[in-house]
Amino acid sequence: MKASRIAATGVVAASAVLVLSGPAFAHVSVQPEGTAAKGGYATVNFKVPNERDDASTTKLEVNFPAEHPLASVMPQPVDGWKVKVTKSKLDKPLDLHGEKINEAVTKVTWTADGKGIQPGYFQKFPLSVGALPEDTDELAFKAIQTYSDNEVVRWIETQKDGEEEPETPAPVLALSAATDDHHGSAASDDASEESGDAKAAANASPTEAASADSSDTTARVLGVVGIVVGVAGVAFGVLAGRRRTNA
Repeated sequence: MKASRIAATGVVAASAVLVLSGPAFAHVSVQPEGTAAKGGYATVNFKVPNERDDASTTKLEVNFPAEHPLASVMPQPVDGWKVKVTKSKLDKPLDLHGEKINEAVTKVTWTADGKGIQPGYFQKFPLSVGALPEDTDELAFKAIQTYSDNEVVRWIETQKDGEEEPETPAPVLALSAATDDHHGSAASDDASEESGDAKAAANASPTEAASADSSDTTARVLGVVGIVVGVAGVAFGVLAGRRRTNA
């Protein structure tokens, strides 16, 4: 009886891991490459997963927040997709580097000219944006995802304090504290990180490098062993339960 309970517990635990890991990839999201500092410029990626088994994602429309207009929005080419940047006139002009800006980007639309995002895959859509506002901690973008069977999913619900995450949340970009160098802050951060990594690699002794490789290999081996032991435990529990039942 105990063996059967152990087996059942193992199966339930394994199922729970799969269920809990799924929602993390279930909706359209936005993340910066490096940091997105207030008052600066950043490269951000809109990550779009395909949630359907029998249709592909063929279109993504991202609407920009009207209360925090962005004067500069430049898309990076994505293979297999056409992109359109829509601008609108502002009720109140923006002051950008001493110039008055009368219009800002209100929408960016990507349309597949091929197969789109097929089932089981996701796609990133990069944008360079700025200058980011200094009077808010986050920006919410309402996104609309269209499938090849004409189904439309509207990721437009905003998170409210004290409430659970909505079913179709809008992508939200968190903004970090302002920096002294607003221009190219993300690029400079990436460059400094790469430079630091390169210097550390160059200064590392053969012994340190070998030790790091050994530690990494050991961690991977232990991870695999842990998985195998867990599976074996579940299998043992099932077999033991069957034997007791047959006896």
